Amino acid sequence: MVLAGVPATHVRTKLNQNQIKGFWAAWGGWTLDGMDAFIYALVLVPALTELLPRSGLAVTPGNVGYYGSILQALFLFGWGLSMVWGPIADRFGRVRALMLTILFYSIFTFMCGIVTSLWQLAVLRVLCGIGLGGEQPMGGTFVAEEWPEDRRKMGAGYMHTGYYFGFFLAAMANYYIGANYGWRWMFILGGAPALLVGWIQSGVREPATWQKKAADERERPKMRDAFWALFTPEYRRRTIVNSLLFTVSIVGLWAGSIYVPAAVTQIAVREGYATAAAARLASYGSMVLAIATIIGCLMAPWLAERLGRRPTMGLYFVTLGVAVAIAFGYVFYMPQALTPFFVLIVFLGIGGANFAMYTLWLPEQYSTGCRASAIAFVSSVGRFVGVAMVFLVGTAIQSYGSLGVPVAVTASAFVLGLILLPFAEETRGRPLPA
Repeated sequence: MVLAGVPATHVRTKLNQNQIKGFWAAWGGWTLDGMDAFIYALVLVPALTELLPRSGLAVTPGNVGYYGSILQALFLFGWGLSMVWGPIADRFGRVRALMLTILFYSIFTFMCGIVTSLWQLAVLRVLCGIGLGGEQPMGGTFVAEEWPEDRRKMGAGYMHTGYYFGFFLAAMANYYIGANYGWRWMFILGGAPALLVGWIQSGVREPATWQKKAADERERPKMRDAFWALFTPEYRRRTIVNSLLFTVSIVGLWAGSIYVPAAVTQIAVREGYATAAAARLASYGSMVLAIATIIGCLMAPWLAERLGRRPTMGLYFVTLGVAVAIAFGYVFYMPQALTPFFVLIVFLGIGGANFAMYTLWLPEQYSTGCRASAIAFVSSVGRFVGVAMVFLVGTAIQSYGSLGVPVAVTASAFVLGLILLPFAEETRGRPLPA
């Protein structure tokens, strides 16, 4: 009953048990993805210090940096191959694919803890990438299809915060486990997500939209059909534009997060901090970055509903691009750079939350029959560019003799992103396609 003169208040749809449990399964998987990815960054030096001599290679700073970059490039290559999970999810179900991705990366992360050579670790990092890259598209598809329309957008923002909570888990694990028991136990801990599979299997049902399609075998897409649907006249332009936009985001990722710890460390040492103190400051910088990115993820649905999808993505691109250019191109070289650089880390984190927009926006552009394939393809294809970026930026830093300007130049990628945005599909106000 609504009283005269009293405005009706909007009551959000209450989530049922499957929606709640399925969300925590997707969020937990994405959190542990972030933990797994950050574990590698934390244990890189001690792991290579032990494995390089066993592989017939000398332990030098150059070798550690070079082979560390190769391992990171192989991980990104595997992440690119993770697009295979999309057609599997469209054919066999989102929950089944989610369980498989978690089990896949858990097993191979665990195995990283028992390697005896660099080459074994290299193969396993590719396999870890294939599993890790598949979890977010599967979890994002589930949340988009299972949550009610009035809460779906916020669900996307909530889910994407998980990756950055994973950074905190990895840092805490390294403080208590890595520091006391060594790098191998960090990878073994990374196998823990496999325990999630049993919990998911105990009662999370497939989204009703997918079940409706799957009920009729004739309507359930074959894996190849789900993939090729992305390049039909209906979806071709969207797929190409979305893939290019995601590639821009990947380029920005290297400046917006990957090089932040190194930059803080170099600034601190230059300003007279001891090595141990500089390392602690780099950890604090990573924490500030993670917190700011989580805030940015939570802002994304609110902004997208008020401004539209394209303007919101443009706002994130401008924020990150300007912050990268100023932080690395100017502030990095200032005599007293530490405090202003930390201020800019906040903007790097908020701008870096542009990835949350894909979790919200991509499901709105594709039908149920090819939705998972689309999200998996778009979020994977840019990783191949990331492989090249590892070597291009690394070579530029080596040639220039400093990481500041070469990283600042990557901000130019966001100009391309702003040019592409008018060609992207605006979906504000539209329900999720059936």
